Amino acid sequence: MLLAPAALWRWVLFFMAKVYAFIDGFNFYHAVDVPAYRKFKWMNLKKLVSSYLLGSDTLEGVEYFTTLATWDAGKVARHRLFIRANEEQGIVVTYGEFKRKDRFCTLCKKKFLSREEKQTDVNIALRLLELAVQDRYEKAIIISGDTDLIPAIKAVHRTFPNKKIGVVIPIGRASEDFKNQADFHHKMKQKHLTSSRFDDEHTMSDGTVIECPISWR
Repeated sequence: MLLAPAALWRWVLFFMAKVYAFIDGFNFYHAVDVPAYRKFKWMNLKKLVSSYLLGSDTLEGVEYFTTLATWDAGKVARHRLFIRANEEQGIVVTYGEFKRKDRFCTLCKKKFLSREEKQTDVNIALRLLELAVQDRYEKAIIISGDTDLIPAIKAVHRTFPNKKIGVVIPIGRASEDFKNQADFHHKMKQKHLTSSRFDDEHTMSDGTVIECPISWR
C-alpha cells in the first residue's frame, strides 16, 4: 500500500528525527535506589538516552532536572560528582529546590520535619514547550513516570501536532496513564542500564580520574 505524501512525511519524521531528551532526576534516582539497581546511579545519561534512539535519529540535547539535598553533605558530594561526569558529556542541568514541610504523625501525635522536591515537573514542562517553540526537536523523550507532566504533553500536542513525544518509565515503575498520553514509549530494561553505566573509574577529557562513590558500587 502506497502512503499519501502527508502520511509518508510523518513516517519519515518519526524514523529520522531530531530528538531532545528530558530526564526527571529524582524519579530515576528513586527507581534505582534499591539494592539490585543501586550501581546504576553512576549512569552516563547521554548513553542511556541514546539506547532508545532509532537508527536515523539525531540526539540534539539532553537536559537533566534535579535538586541538591543540601542538608546532607555526603549526598551532595556524590550528586555533584555524578553531575560533573555528565556535564562533560554535554548534559544540561536545571536545578529545583527542596521545601521544608511539617507533617503530623497520627500514631505518635507529634509533628516532624520532611522535605519535598519542588519545581522539577514545572521546569520540565516549561522546557518541553519552550524547545518545541524553538523547533529544537521533532521527537522528545521524557524519562519519568510523573503524571504531573501529562498537561505539558497535551499542550505540545495541541500546539505542535507533528511533534512526537515518547516516554521511558524508570525501571521497576509503571504509569499507564503517562504512557497513554505519549506517541511512543520504551521499557527501561536492565540491559539499557548495564550498557550505559560509567566505569567505576571514569577518566575525564583532561585526564582526571573520578571514581564512582563506594555506596553506589
